[in-house]
Parts: sequence; C-alpha cells; structure tokens
Amino acid sequence: MNRKILAFLCPLLLLAQAPTPAAAPAPSPLLDTREVHLRAVKKLTATGSNAEAYWSNSGQKIIFQSTRDGYPCDQLFVMNPDGTDQKRVSTGSGRVTCGWFLPGDKRIIFASTHGAGASCPEGPPYTPGKYQWPVFQDFELYTANVDGSDLKPFLPAAGYDAEATVSPNGRWIIFTSQRGGDVDIWRVDVDGRNLMRLTDRLGYDGGAVFSPDSKLIAWRTNYPQGEAATLKYQELLKQNLVEPMAMDIWVMNADGTGKRQVTRLPGAAFAPIFTPDGKGIVFGSNHHDDQGRGRGFDLFRINLDGTGLERITWTGVFNSFPHFSPDGRKLLWISGRTPRGPRQFDVCVAEWLP
Repeated sequence: MNRKILAFLCPLLLLAQAPTPAAAPAPSPLLDTREVHLRAVKKLTATGSNAEAYWSNSGQKIIFQSTRDGYPCDQLFVMNPDGTDQKRVSTGSGRVTCGWFLPGDKRIIFASTHGAGASCPEGPPYTPGKYQWPVFQDFELYTANVDGSDLKPFLPAAGYDAEATVSPNGRWIIFTSQRGGDVDIWRVDVDGRNLMRLTDRLGYDGGAVFSPDSKLIAWRTNYPQGEAATLKYQELLKQNLVEPMAMDIWVMNADGTGKRQVTRLPGAAFAPIFTPDGKGIVFGSNHHDDQGRGRGFDLFRINLDGTGLERITWTGVFNSFPHFSPDGRKLLWISGRTPRGPRQFDVCVAEWLP
C-alpha cells in the first residue's frame, strides 16, 4: 500500500506513511538482532515505492507492484530472485495491484483499472483521525503472459474485483469481489468455471491465501459489531469506501466451511500467509504500536488455534505482505527499513529460520 493513495489490497501502507509532526525516526539496521527467524536480509529494490511481492511457483521469478519510472501510481513488475532484470509487465495505464503467477509460471493474474482509462483513480484524502480505504469500482481481473502480452479479462463483473491468489495444487483461484453486493471472498477453477462465493457475512473480507496443502484458506476481515457500526459500514460502502481500523485473521476450509477466527488483536491484522509447515500464519499488524492506533507495522507469527503469538520483525516503520518461497527456505516481504526517503518501501528477502 509512497503515493497519493494505494490500491485496495495495500492501503495499510498509507497508515504507516501518513503525515506526522514528529521528527522522522533514525534509519533502522537492515537486520535487528531480535529477528531470530531471519538471516541474510537483502533488499531487492532500490528505487520507487514497492509493494506486494510474491514468488512464482518455481521460485525463479518474483512479481511485485511499484510506483516508479514516472508512473503516477502502481504498475506491475517481474524480477529475478536476486533483484536483477526488473521489467514492467502491466500496460502503464491506470492502477495495478495484486499480481500472482498462474500454474506453470507462463501466465500471471492481476487487477487493473486500465480498462476504465489511463489515469489513476483517486481515493479519499488523508484526514487525521479518519482512515478509509477506497473500493475502486474499476478494478477488474486480467490474465496475461509473464511479459504482459496476450492480456485477457478474467470473469469481468460490475464493482471491485482484485486480490487474486492461486492454490498450490493449481486447481483454484480465490479473489475479492463485490459481485454479490458486499466485499467477499470467491473461489473459481483456474479455467474460470465453477464460481462459488465463500463468505457472505456483512463486512469486508479480503486478502485470501491457501495453505501449502490447499485445504485451508486464511483471510482478513473487518466485520462491523452492533447496529451503529453496521449502518456506518453500509453507508461507507455506498460511497465505495470501507474503514478498516480493526481487522483480524480468520481461517476456513477450501470450500468455505469451518470458518474460525485466529487473531483477536487491537488495530489491523492483515496480509496473512501460511508458514511452510502449514501449522501457523505470518501476518502484518500494528497491534503493538499504541494498542493498534499507531502506524508501525511488523510481521508476527501465530498458530492456527490463535496461540503462540510471536513477533518476527522489529524494525518498525512498515513490514508486511510476507510470502514464503516454494521450498520454504526464504521469506519475501515489503519493508521500510533503512528507508531511502519518505514513503519509500522495498522488497526484502531473507533466509527463513523456523
């Protein structure tokens, strides 16, 4: 989520980078000694403001979004695991978010607003004490070759469609969509058949990912509690907005059954990813910063039953969007450590020590 406003999946970056009268913190070390699960941390980017980096199925490529090279908002890029050969693969028009490799790594799926025009869609301005995400109605899903050629719409529908990820078994795509009236998680076969809605509770559901065995799905939620909160959520959604000051991580079976809450933390917990052994979840959260009211986000690990909460990163500023390499040996994430300047975030990678 660095820019005027970010795509729907990554606006938590805005909370981390919002204007503040306090002096900027001193640069953090690339690796804090308390980060005992990480080794040999490296930055893979050195320009622009970067977000949401994810491994290919083979681990030979990384896809990520970035505002750079004169583009006013995020475009989609691919690079090698060592950060070399960074190439734009989106059209250069509109705003892009949430790139992911399809099975076989020959094609990708992502969301873009380019179909509605070349300009960047604008969201609400930042107001102190008021934090809202835009639900951009022009986001649609597309598939393309890894180089961006042969671009094709995928399941077009009215309203927001984005945040697509693919099951490790190569069978399904899950994504966030408004096609049912609310912001919910949907699952579909990779060929676009057998579309099914997995969530139907009033409130925002998004950022869904599969477990390594493809049997479970983790996602983030923002369910309104009480009549006043429900009315507020409904009114904001009519304006294509949500207010995610409080979010938690939930887990369900791959068919949508067995929904259960994992985190119960103040502030925002988001961007979940299952650990390589499938027994836990790593996610970004600001619950430790002023009881969830602060702008410092770090990575945490938690067991699927909600026990064993452990802090993974300690550099503050912003750490989120974790993704493990297919072999489970490396962790990829977005970080503001040793910042190059204000609102600058980089793709980082490290060896993962369980």
